[in-house]
Amino acid sequence: MKNLFDVSGKVAVVTGGSRGIGAMIARGLVENGVKTYITARKLDELKATAEALSTVGDCIALPSNLGSLEGVAAFAAAIRERESALHILVNNAGATWGAPIDEFPESGWDKVMDLNVKSLFFLTRDLLPALRAAGTAEDPARVINIGSINGLTHPHMDNYSYSASKAAVHHLTRHLGAELARQHVNVNGIAPGYFPSKMTAHFQDQMEQMASEYPRGRIGTAEDAAGTAIYLCSRASAWVTGHTIVLDGGAVAAT
Repeated sequence: MKNLFDVSGKVAVVTGGSRGIGAMIARGLVENGVKTYITARKLDELKATAEALSTVGDCIALPSNLGSLEGVAAFAAAIRERESALHILVNNAGATWGAPIDEFPESGWDKVMDLNVKSLFFLTRDLLPALRAAGTAEDPARVINIGSINGLTHPHMDNYSYSASKAAVHHLTRHLGAELARQHVNVNGIAPGYFPSKMTAHFQDQMEQMASEYPRGRIGTAEDAAGTAIYLCSRASAWVTGHTIVLDGGAVAAT
């Protein structure tokens, strides 16, 4: 039973890896011996994160625009050129949009759905050959889709496309988990609650109140995000697929 959580020597891709939960997961992987590619649109931010993580392990920055199928295909091709086998794909890149229902624009629906759902599916599809090459019966390749508790409960916000997209991610995770299991590719998800990030920055002034309302009495930390991801990437979770872990300090359970 030793080394159940060892992920050293694996190769990973983390989309949206330059900040927020993506950067938290990337750091956890890098510090635990995983060669990790991070990708995002903003090159300066991406390079800065990769340089910081490279001080503790192997982290490579590859810029991309995953908001279009052309961008997805180009990024997948860049990974396949560099790696014949991919052990871990973390689909974290995402967007949100907020507007009152009577004013909610089509652009705010399409942008979020395209990045949060469409690109997630097609990037997974395009990287399947590399994932299949890495997976074994004893230690499958891993896909981790980042959902949200907003896709599980009423968000109490006007983020209609975001909550719908995350509900879709949770169900797609279940569907892909069942579909790819016999190909030695496990697909699981993480549905985070409140973590400090640019996407949640507009809640910063409410942080103490939100923390007090969570049953665990605090918001999420980098260790929470990285630890859950490492479990899902390790031998310890080899028999877990098609499920989404709710990482929220008990918030959903308390509703």
